[in-house]
Amino acid sequence: MNRRQFLSLMGLGAATVMYTPRARAQEKPNFLFIFADDQTYASIHALGLDEVNTPNLDRLVRNGATFTHAYNQGGWHGAVCVASRTMLITGAFLWNAERKGGQLDREAEGERLWPQLLKQQGYDTYMSGKWHVNVDPNKVFDHVRHVRPGMPKDTKAAYNRPVEGQPDPWEPWDPAQGGYWEGGKHWSEVLGDDAEGFLEHAAENENPFFMYLAFNAPHDPRQSPKAFVDQYPLNNIAVPENSLPQYPYASDIGAGPGLRDEDLAPFPRTEYAVKVHRQEYYAIITHMDRQIGRILAAMEKTGKADNTYIIFTADHGLACGHHGLLGKQNLFDHSVRVPLIINGPGIAQDQRIESPAYLQDVMPTTLDWAGMARPDGVQFKSLAPLLAGTATEHYDAIYGAYRHLQRMVTDDKFKLIYYPALDKKLLFDLVNDPQEMNNLADSPDYAGKVEALWAQLQALQEETGDRLKLDKK
Repeated sequence: MNRRQFLSLMGLGAATVMYTPRARAQEKPNFLFIFADDQTYASIHALGLDEVNTPNLDRLVRNGATFTHAYNQGGWHGAVCVASRTMLITGAFLWNAERKGGQLDREAEGERLWPQLLKQQGYDTYMSGKWHVNVDPNKVFDHVRHVRPGMPKDTKAAYNRPVEGQPDPWEPWDPAQGGYWEGGKHWSEVLGDDAEGFLEHAAENENPFFMYLAFNAPHDPRQSPKAFVDQYPLNNIAVPENSLPQYPYASDIGAGPGLRDEDLAPFPRTEYAVKVHRQEYYAIITHMDRQIGRILAAMEKTGKADNTYIIFTADHGLACGHHGLLGKQNLFDHSVRVPLIINGPGIAQDQRIESPAYLQDVMPTTLDWAGMARPDGVQFKSLAPLLAGTATEHYDAIYGAYRHLQRMVTDDKFKLIYYPALDKKLLFDLVNDPQEMNNLADSPDYAGKVEALWAQLQALQEETGDRLKLDKK
């Protein structure tokens, strides 16, 4: 297949190159946005998880800035990714984004969504991979390939397993199980192919580019080739320090039996089941990391690397055995904190920025770097001042929520979680208890801290559009 045939197959033939930018500016930086799904902040080797092999993500960590405390605000139903991605594409805080989510076609018609705002600044826009937002991506990107659903199709065999001493009906590398193998090639590899084609196309254009490359990995069903699973023998997998057979409040917070994510492993949790799920989690992350290496190599070939910001993050984290939970429908750090790494012009290498941030801050950051003022309705903040060293403060506190069943606020030293159905507060000292194991809420010594965080939570409710009524006390 020659190059012209390849570009035609990709939907990037000569006809699509015809574009008259509204604000042509060749000096504007390019944006390569790489988005993972269900990847917790503590899942990159260079950031402290020795068990996992992530050489290409490690390279991004070494070559740029990592926000060590980047959060997702939460979700309005079990598919937390929908809320995260709607916030990202609109720039609106959680409950305001929920209200916008039902009218995204109207937002698209008004050209108010992230890729459209960059297009107004002269950008060619590209998208491949997971979308899971309530608007057709063909309406908001110039070039679109392989739009994937919220998750690959799974099978009954992927649930309530494994049970030690019994045959496991599930093999992550078996194409007959479908899922990521549907179509004949693993979806992460297909995304790598699409990215290489996009970058080859962008290399020949004068316009700056914005690429939205969204992996489904490492979301379940956590499938990868056998060679990747074999990198993680079970006897090398550690059970998390805060692992429990079952989280005592799971049913009351909407994370008990019957929630799809939680039903992946049997109740109560066993060390064996947790190890197998973590083995498969690490393997699909390492397989995704291999594709990220391909994308970075293709980026270098464009000749535009020196003027390109590479942003890697995930839509939310995942419990995967912490606290007796498997999913992301909770407000512990393993599920609300994500990796956020940025490489690019003027960004110091191998730096850690501890100021709390939201992952959706990347949206106004790109607008800032593209020379666009933050539009009305975009509530998240640009990270550019933190990256430039001209600011050290970003948000006073971070808000989190899951449905009407959980609320959270953290100033990154302490975290307050509230379970409305139980009228129960949890307080954690994140500095001395990063695994969130010792609840201090009922200690008289911490009554003042609980009161202060409760007041901050109520203030943030108004800002995020949260209509859940909380007591003043």
